[in-house]
Amino acid sequence: MADKEEVEVKFYVQDLGVLESRLKRMGATLLQPRIFEMNLRFDTPAGDLARRKQVLRLRQDTQARLTFKGAAQDRLDVAARQEIEFVVSDFGAARRFLEALGYQVVLIYEKFRAVFGFGDGIEVTLDEMPFSNFVEIEGPDAESIQKIASRLGLDWETRVIDSYMGLFEKLKGREKLEMRDLTFANFRNLNVGPEQLGVRQADQA
Repeated sequence: MADKEEVEVKFYVQDLGVLESRLKRMGATLLQPRIFEMNLRFDTPAGDLARRKQVLRLRQDTQARLTFKGAAQDRLDVAARQEIEFVVSDFGAARRFLEALGYQVVLIYEKFRAVFGFGDGIEVTLDEMPFSNFVEIEGPDAESIQKIASRLGLDWETRVIDSYMGLFEKLKGREKLEMRDLTFANFRNLNVGPEQLGVRQADQA
């Protein structure tokens, strides 16, 4: 089980392949090869968790994990929030357990993710989201995250503090999208650029 403070930033990028090559040259360890993720977000029928800016998530990739995230703290450079996460043996049983407690699925979202790590507690994820590609850097503090971002050639001024769900909600508002779920099927015929997401590209030459 992990109970920690999550400190991270995201960057909108065009070419994940270039970033992967840079990570390997920097000596990063591949912690998880590229894999498909399915995530279910739960809330009460009244939306109590969303109102408190908390997250209850069930994820399936190489294993099933249940995660709670507290409300994000107000920091200038990075996103910081409490995170409690642990592995569950049965994804379906965990879903039924949460539903028996009165929670319901309010959102499904998907991604392809590869994870690289450094020995100083830094993790870099390469995320293929239905609406665009992102690099996410998580570490013990903003200074160490900024250092890795600089070595990767990412413009710190373009960093994204919003969660993927926050970006999704803003995109739906801007583009008048009525879909509930952030899935590849829903975005199959949509072309989304940084302007629609309200972000800037971090890996420009």
